[in-house]
Amino acid sequence: MELDADVMRAEEISSDKLAEIYIKIRDSRAELKEQYEGQDSALKEQLDVVADKMLSICHLQNADSIKTKAGTIIRKIDTRYWTSDWESMYKFVEENDAFPLLEKRLHQTNMRQFLEENPDLLPAGLMTDSKYSIVVRRSK
Repeated sequence: MELDADVMRAEEISSDKLAEIYIKIRDSRAELKEQYEGQDSALKEQLDVVADKMLSICHLQNADSIKTKAGTIIRKIDTRYWTSDWESMYKFVEENDAFPLLEKRLHQTNMRQFLEENPDLLPAGLMTDSKYSIVVRRSK
């Protein structure tokens, strides 16, 4: 979508017109995203059907790879790990000094809530970045 001429001279137009332009752009993005996601979902389903067929062929041939004119089909094992007992997992990690098993990130909502409830408790090294943003609600 090309930017409307009004967007290019935004400093010269009213807040009412800016809100209208903002909503128009947001709606266009949402429409494009919906179209993309629908088309992408259909393509993903087709890929899954083809991948299942190739897995079946690899299984029947007991092969981990099959060379073809178009490319090499490779069968691999993807493994995921999770726990149903976080308390035991934390204890295991601590006892075995296995902290790299965990991801290093903060839960944003929980951190914000903790700081609101405990304004005098700040963990060492805590970094913050705040900035203003815009929210535009459609008039009814």
